Amino acid sequence: MTEETGNPATEETREDETNPLERKVVSAILYAVDVGDREQLVALMEPLHAADIADLLEQINAYDRMRLIKLYDKEFDGEILSELDESIREEVIRALTPEVLAEAVRELDSDDVVDLLEDLDQAQQDAILEVLEDSDRVAVEKSLTYPEYSAGRLMQREVVMAPEHWNVGEAIDFLRSSDDLPEQFYHIILVDPKLRPVGNVSLGKLMAARREVLLKSLVEETFHVIPVTRPEADVAYAFNQYHLISAPVVDENERLVGVITIDDAMAVLDEEHEEDILRLAGVGDESRISDSVFATVRQRTPWLAVNLGTALLSSLVIAQFEDVIAQIVALAVLMPIVASMGGNAGTQVLTVTVRALATKDLTGSNFWRVVGREIGVGMVNGAVFALAIAVLEYLWFGSPMLAMVISLAMVITLLTAAFAGIMVPVTLDRLKIDPALASGTFVTTTTDVVGFLSFLGLAAVFLL
Repeated sequence: MTEETGNPATEETREDETNPLERKVVSAILYAVDVGDREQLVALMEPLHAADIADLLEQINAYDRMRLIKLYDKEFDGEILSELDESIREEVIRALTPEVLAEAVRELDSDDVVDLLEDLDQAQQDAILEVLEDSDRVAVEKSLTYPEYSAGRLMQREVVMAPEHWNVGEAIDFLRSSDDLPEQFYHIILVDPKLRPVGNVSLGKLMAARREVLLKSLVEETFHVIPVTRPEADVAYAFNQYHLISAPVVDENERLVGVITIDDAMAVLDEEHEEDILRLAGVGDESRISDSVFATVRQRTPWLAVNLGTALLSSLVIAQFEDVIAQIVALAVLMPIVASMGGNAGTQVLTVTVRALATKDLTGSNFWRVVGREIGVGMVNGAVFALAIAVLEYLWFGSPMLAMVISLAMVITLLTAAFAGIMVPVTLDRLKIDPALASGTFVTTTTDVVGFLSFLGLAAVFLL
């Protein structure tokens, strides 16, 4: 097929499982789109996972994306929609025909449909809800009434449950006779007569036990029930902390309303980590590789403006010592060293602290021990690099007093970086401000101001 159409892809490329979207594969797919060869397009897309197809749609430009979707048509799978980045999901949905969209959405579990609808406008939400079966539509609409970023939005309504008095044989017979089981599940949830979950039985234990064994004798020791309003970040933490595979979700009356599985919880954890990285870099928490120039500028400009303001503050400190710098030119040469060391040290402590806050490893019981550790690290690093910079300065400028000044400034700056790197994010966290979003600017400003003030101040005292 490749040789007949002049396609540049090779069989070796298409079978490369480590990089299914290698350049030649993408070129072959776009070539099939250019010539309108639907059969070839389907053949090239068939080996790709839904996540890879979603990546492909995100990587190509909007014009090629629309042409590919139109040509691919009814082969478009619901899993692709759930894997798509939010930044282009709405655009892709608009490009799908109503028939294709309906079939794609019907394939999804309720939690994936909810995730799909959350970021769409009302008209598109209504269009998708209309194609669902009545029971599915009611379930999805109920999930959408729960707070955003809560367990109620994250859970799937498809639940496998059994009365707590059943035995293994009754459970197996029920599973075999049921025609609406979820596509994937890991536990049978035992419930009491009021539909309150009382335990989990893993499928492994179920299949290994004899038919007459009671299910309640097989329940797992670790069992967590999640309230429907619990923030999804706390849900992800519980899954990671207690090594959960799935957990039942209950309403305000403690009745079972859904289940959360590990894949959804880990997706939340991954999103939290990604947002922290983006926020620490000052590029917003929704930056995507597929964003337009305007969208990217809008996300980054505010933080660059904040950085400009803090840089001006550092410049004002330097301006107070204009006469000192004019008399001792070496100070201008050495100032960037102090600022750079302080900024890097502060970023190191800040990153560790933000991560510890996110994973709840930094608590009131160990807070001052961690502060003491970071201060100790700052003192040791300050002494080591103070000695190094003193030797370097003496070989460079030959001034023992200037070597002493920059050594003292280095110690003060690294101690400040250690203290600010932990206190700033903790303070912001207690004020209910995301420490990943705002800490970097405050820590950098603090280390710059203290670094310049200590270096130039000491120089004014000891060198003039």
